[in-house]
Amino acid sequence: MMRDRARKLRASMTDAERRLWRHLRLRQLQGLKFRRQVPIGPYIVDFVSFEARLIIEVDGGQNVERAMEDARRTAWLNERGFEVLRFWDNEVLLQSEAVQQAIYEKLSPHPNPPPQGGREKGPRE
Repeated sequence: MMRDRARKLRASMTDAERRLWRHLRLRQLQGLKFRRQVPIGPYIVDFVSFEARLIIEVDGGQNVERAMEDARRTAWLNERGFEVLRFWDNEVLLQSEAVQQAIYEKLSPHPNPPPQGGREKGPRE
């Protein structure tokens, strides 16, 4: 049932989803494979790279009323090791370069990663 719904969503993508998909498909972004409208547990996510454990959601105006539901959904996905990036439709349509840059930065390793482990104890500890 979820697979049928995901298939229908793939066939009826919004303009913003189509625009973003043109930049994500065919391993164009850092060689990572993205899939669209994929069931994960009880949810269907807009785009996912299982390699990067990154989910990208494109939200329309109706999502303003669904903020609490989206927060639960994001928490559920985070608990399963996914990071979720959300963009508004108008961001994808009007600022697509900025959206692509934000995704690229999320996927890029940081040049100065924070040290691993606990912090060193100072003189007062």
